[in-house]
Amino acid sequence: MKILYVCTHNRCRSILSEAITNHMSNGRLKAYSAGSQPVGEVHPLSVRYLNEQGIPTEILKSKSWDEFEALQPDIVVTVCDSAASEICPLWFGDTLCIHWSLTDPSKLQGSETEVRNAFYLVMKTIKQRVEKLLDLKLEGLSKSERQARLNQLAKEVE
Repeated sequence: MKILYVCTHNRCRSILSEAITNHMSNGRLKAYSAGSQPVGEVHPLSVRYLNEQGIPTEILKSKSWDEFEALQPDIVVTVCDSAASEICPLWFGDTLCIHWSLTDPSKLQGSETEVRNAFYLVMKTIKQRVEKLLDLKLEGLSKSERQARLNQLAKEVE
C-alpha cells in the first residue's frame, strides 16, 4: 500500500511520518511525503531526532506533491491543518484521504529539552497511528468501509 503524507511546507511533520512509516512497516507500506508549497529543505531537527531513534534519513528531501502525480497513492494523509483545508490536485482522484492533525514541533520556542520533547511526542503519535494502520484489514472492503476505518484510526490516536 502506498501512502502520501502531505504537509504544506514538507519539512517536518510529513517528513517524520514518511521516515517513521517506512522504518516501521518492513515493506508492507511504502510512504512518501510532499507539500503544496515545499520549502526545499528538511528541518534539521527532524533529521536529528529521527537519527537519535535509529530511523534512516538519507533519502529524505522536501518536495512538491506535483512530483507524485504518477504515483497513484492508495491513501493521502494530511498532517497539518492548513494542508487539510487546501484544494488537492485532481490527480488524487478517488484516493482515500484522511487527516492526522499533528502539532508542528519545529515552531516551538523553548529550551532544547522542550523542543526535543515536542518532537518526540509528535513522533510517538505517528508511531501509534502507523501501528494501528498496520493492524487494519482493508483488503476486500468497499471504499466507504476503508474510509470509515481510516477515519476511526485518526480519532483513536489524538
